[in-house]
Amino acid sequence: MTMNYDIAVVPGDGTGPEVVREGLKVLAAAADRFGFELNFHTYNLGGERYLETGELLTDTVLDELRGMRAIYLGAIGHPDVKPGILETGILLKMRFELDLYVNLRPIVLYPGVESPLADKGPDDIDFVVVRENTEGLYAGSGGFLRKGTPHEVAVQESINTRHGVERCLRFAFDYTRNRGRRKKLTLCGKTNVLTYAFDLWQRVFNEVATEYPDVETDYAHVDAICMWMVKNPEWFDVIVTDNMFGDIITDLGAMIQGGMGLAAGGNIHPGQVSMFEPIGGSAPKYTGQNIINPLAAISAGQMMLAELERHDAAAAVESAVKRVILNDVKSLAAGRMGHSTSEIGDLVVKYVMDPS
Repeated sequence: MTMNYDIAVVPGDGTGPEVVREGLKVLAAAADRFGFELNFHTYNLGGERYLETGELLTDTVLDELRGMRAIYLGAIGHPDVKPGILETGILLKMRFELDLYVNLRPIVLYPGVESPLADKGPDDIDFVVVRENTEGLYAGSGGFLRKGTPHEVAVQESINTRHGVERCLRFAFDYTRNRGRRKKLTLCGKTNVLTYAFDLWQRVFNEVATEYPDVETDYAHVDAICMWMVKNPEWFDVIVTDNMFGDIITDLGAMIQGGMGLAAGGNIHPGQVSMFEPIGGSAPKYTGQNIINPLAAISAGQMMLAELERHDAAAAVESAVKRVILNDVKSLAAGRMGHSTSEIGDLVVKYVMDPS
């Protein structure tokens, strides 16, 4: 019996539709080769729709997304929409309403990609960041007093619940164990200053660790993590942290793995609908030119296949991406790849279908 998976596709803004187009080509090829079906359902969400209709993410669409097996997102962000509107009304609403409580970010330097770190290669940069994705400073708790006056006060509160912290940590411990690399999990925090929030994180981390005697654990302050990601990235296997610190260190991770052109991530709720996306944003200045790098979007599709437990197909896509990098591209930068966006997608499809 052929397995079928319903996938919501949100091309979004800017170059999002262009990179998603290539990702869908690759996903379709992988499904064809390995004998399963992906049923794509496209949703028009983003800046253009908001400017035309005033709508963001409606409850009707949200209910439909809940019934999907996964969500494949291109990019959200439009130069004519005030910052924060689309992010809050679409991206954060998806994360919170669908309870996508883990943000998963592989930081992997592929062979043939130049890292800005001197003397560091693929064996040195191969770790994963597990970021709590629905709490912390991004939970939206806070407000203003005397707004617009000389005595204005702005308060933004970090919300950390035992439930939210523990489920993120358990995911991280399971992921570290199953990843099967070094089986080392590092908690990234700031216990010397953020003494309430990270006291909770540290205590729960230590308690859960007793159930995983095969996983080595350690702790580092977030500023030290940033230094060591640059100086000694080989020290890390899996890092787990809160929402804001995770947001910051994963962008640093994208740079040391060769740039946003390869950075992909998953917003995950195990066993329920999860969302996968390239990290680089909508890049509106390149819209419609067919020169944007689609490999991050293709890699997001590869992560989606892994979450669907189509590990054979996921491995084939990752292998194809590596071959394109080694054999075909001159640069990962937009307009300097030596191939158009669509040609890069075609090359990945070729390698997926012909792995020899």
